[in-house]
Amino acid sequence: MDFEEKTVSSELIFKGKVVEVYTDDVKLSTGKSAYREVVRHTGGVVILAFKDSQTLLFVKQFRYPMKEVCIELPAGKLEKGEDPFLAAKRELEEETGYVAQNWTDLGQVYTSPGYSDEKLYLYKAENLTFKGEHPDEGEIIKALEYNLDEVKGMIKSGKIKDAKTLCAILRAQIYD
Repeated sequence: MDFEEKTVSSELIFKGKVVEVYTDDVKLSTGKSAYREVVRHTGGVVILAFKDSQTLLFVKQFRYPMKEVCIELPAGKLEKGEDPFLAAKRELEEETGYVAQNWTDLGQVYTSPGYSDEKLYLYKAENLTFKGEHPDEGEIIKALEYNLDEVKGMIKSGKIKDAKTLCAILRAQIYD
């Protein structure tokens, strides 16, 4: 069975600083037509940073769409054309103040493939040295440290709700 959908036409209906929204007409493999709304995003990086073998770095920040403070792994948006690995190094230092000597690629995840092309690149960072954080302008963020048992408890209790954080932690367990 052929699942591919071919784009017949695409119209930009919104262009923001972070996303663009398109309405697309597509042809299904059955020959029928369909309508799709697509959010285009440059993607991002997520860093699972180990301060030591039992301590992970997190950040705490208010997430406006959710109207709550979230605890997440350090992460950030890719600039157009930016290399994901270089972005991961930049984001780790900006948000936590640490630089890592050892990096492991944990693969990629699609955040919401039903309506968005956003792809997140996941990395594990180890052997850290503190240099001093310098968050982006307008970013109010606090770096935190939790041991692995605390992290497991926060996941189990639902305190950590962020999907990218959960995905990176799971990927790291599978690769170990």
